[in-house]
Amino acid sequence: MTTGPTPPCLNLELNGKVARVIFNNPSARNALTWPMYEELKKICDALATNPDIRVVIFRGVGDKAFVSGSDIQQFIDLKKDQAYEVAVDQIFASLQQLPMPTIAMIEGLAVGSGLLIATACDFRISTPDARFGIPVAKTLGNCLSPSNLSWLAAHLGVPTVKKMLLTAELIKAPELLETGFLYQTAASTEIVSVTNTLVQKLAALAPLTQKASKLTLARLLQSNLPDCTELMRETYNSKDFKEGVNAFLESRPPQWLGQ
Repeated sequence: MTTGPTPPCLNLELNGKVARVIFNNPSARNALTWPMYEELKKICDALATNPDIRVVIFRGVGDKAFVSGSDIQQFIDLKKDQAYEVAVDQIFASLQQLPMPTIAMIEGLAVGSGLLIATACDFRISTPDARFGIPVAKTLGNCLSPSNLSWLAAHLGVPTVKKMLLTAELIKAPELLETGFLYQTAASTEIVSVTNTLVQKLAALAPLTQKASKLTLARLLQSNLPDCTELMRETYNSKDFKEGVNAFLESRPPQWLGQ
């Protein structure tokens, strides 16, 4: 009896003090479907109340991508407003507010929501050939929420975020290692052991100090966010966004109208 490919999902592995969350959609470079987003929130909410877990590792299946973004198919029936970004904000907040240290172990692409998830983690370890970015100005023609932009700018710096968003360029790991965004780079044959070394260091330290430190910083970043509803609504209601989705699914360059 043969079985078909595993449907896109998240795998949760618990091993002593360590939890591993694995994005499992390798045929689409671990792009996230909406059920995967919802599962991510459920997992984070459960881990937040598990006193046995001291460190959480996030990674993708295979060496092609950590997460390559969102599954574009889900944008076809998206309601014409900014509800998608609002919903995603709530999901990422559950990751940002985990009380224990978190590590993103990155091989290949960390693009779109992949970059947002990596940035929501406390530490990032990648292979030297990993690439990072949010090329929506070239693909879908959508935008990010104030919360996600604030988080990215705090971790990457405004010039780097503008480079990613306005030029749609992907930035290579060595450049981000120099800025401190990446904790370390390691060859694909060594990244697991390098990550485990950091896990052991983090798990041996005072958990309440770690919790207070990271959650205070998170609350500082989330305070006094501006209301940019009209900008998000204009973008998601635009002809350009609809064109971006259709062009992506039809494997052709989009024709931007600025409308």
